[in-house]
Amino acid sequence: MTMLSQVVKQLQSERTKLQRELGRLDAALRALSNGSGPRHRTTSGPRRTISAAAKKRIAAAQKARWAAWRAKQKKAA
Repeated sequence: MTMLSQVVKQLQSERTKLQRELGRLDAALRALSNGSGPRHRTTSGPRRTISAAAKKRIAAAQKARWAAWRAKQKKAA
């Protein structure tokens, strides 16, 4: 059992060393990037606006899809 506890202690010390090293790497990356690097975007391009008429068409189409789904559910029940 003492052999196992020694192994656990050794693994814990290795983990601590690795965490310290990762902290140093993170600090180095922050210092090198310094906010001047490219930022990751969640969209692939500029945001597009949609007209009110297009919104109405989309809403009407979705309502029609839901109505068809509800009718199908009623028929199945």
